[in-house]
Amino acid sequence: MVKVPNGVTLVVGLGVSGRAICRHLERLGQPFMVADTRAAPPGLDDFRHAHPGVAVHCGPLAEVDMSSAREVVVSPGVDPRSPGLAAMAGRVSATGEPLLIGEIALFVRAARAPIAAITGANAKSTVTTLLGEMAAEAGRRVAVGGNLGTPALDLLAERSDAELFVLELSSFQLETTPCLGAESVAFLNLSEDHLDRHGDLAGYRAAKQAIFRGARHAVVNAEDPATWPDVSLPALERFTTATPAPGSEREAAEWGIAVHDDGKGSCDWLMHGETALMPAAAVRLPGRHNQANALAALAMGHRLGLELSSMRRVLERFAGLPHRGELVADIDGVRWINDSKGTNVGATLAAIAGLGPTLSGRLILLAGGEGKGADFVPLAAPLARHGREAILFGRDAGRLAAALEGAVALTRVDDLTAAMARAVEIAAPGDCVLLSPACASLDQFTDYQARGEAFRAIVRRLDGGDAP
Repeated sequence: MVKVPNGVTLVVGLGVSGRAICRHLERLGQPFMVADTRAAPPGLDDFRHAHPGVAVHCGPLAEVDMSSAREVVVSPGVDPRSPGLAAMAGRVSATGEPLLIGEIALFVRAARAPIAAITGANAKSTVTTLLGEMAAEAGRRVAVGGNLGTPALDLLAERSDAELFVLELSSFQLETTPCLGAESVAFLNLSEDHLDRHGDLAGYRAAKQAIFRGARHAVVNAEDPATWPDVSLPALERFTTATPAPGSEREAAEWGIAVHDDGKGSCDWLMHGETALMPAAAVRLPGRHNQANALAALAMGHRLGLELSSMRRVLERFAGLPHRGELVADIDGVRWINDSKGTNVGATLAAIAGLGPTLSGRLILLAGGEGKGADFVPLAAPLARHGREAILFGRDAGRLAAALEGAVALTRVDDLTAAMARAVEIAAPGDCVLLSPACASLDQFTDYQARGEAFRAIVRRLDGGDAP
């Protein structure tokens, strides 16, 4: 049995976030040791070189006596219910603070500027990036990171002059954050994901709900009650892309879309209550789902005091993040969109529903991989409305086919290359070929980025006139 000395912090996990935790504790002069369940964590030698003298335990956590630890800080990838940690979950310090926490709890203690935080099953990276760029455009010294890009704790050192932190936060980060205390938060949407960690959708939602703890303002999805807070908040606003009924007035605090005549003609505009903000078509990101993302970012930016003109400029130029609804090419009237980050059903539903109504032709969906036990049936109805064909590949192609049978034409192939070849055969001008797999990629790729890069490479060859 390895014992954590009295007053020493135990860091669990030697991944990207775990190392950021260690760097932060070292800057504070707080003694710490590390535990990792893997026998030989990647980069262990580099860690020991960077932190000489720090004790490292590799192996089961049950072999570590944590009873005297100052506190235990777990990396997001470590389940706090893991054997060896579960006993720490209910313990508190003499001042009533939990003894088992995560990296964001450390960040909250040290941050000296307001926090804006975004969570959701999908689109949180897009909204985080939009809000960060809006703040920068408005002249704010903003630091952006968290689950996206730079770990939150590294932002404290790299951007010590920040006057605003914009963080993307996952359920894994939130469930070990006792009180975030953010100036503004957004819970964008909820769909099945990470059920292997949280048990069921209710458990996943409960972890996400932690974003509201101590929040002074929140933005939620009017069309998704699962995103609404279970606690009372000082200020709550909603966004929606649903068109209001004729003659009805949108609530003053609601962010949405409505037909507006600016004297040059009537078209859909992004709205705040009855105030017209900008034409929906001026948002460069394609699809209704991205207009929803724009509304969420606008609502948070408004709360943070950002000028509308600055926010509009960002929305007019921002083309999207790699692998997240990324328009790779328009070839002979066919749009090829890389949404490889669509690793769950909710993300793919949003992409289909957002893009389908904007097409003069039909949608060709490329989907498949490791389905993580998800229910694919919800994809059938939107594909029946907008789809030309679903081309399925990977480990769970059969499960996808069973769920979509009768809703849309189906073709099963071995891999993404074959799926692209089939798409070339059937695509017509006005169509969109959408890679949004609704599955993880690890059956055939190292990660979703590698899958997206493979899609990009084939599209580029097509753009040059070569067959896939």
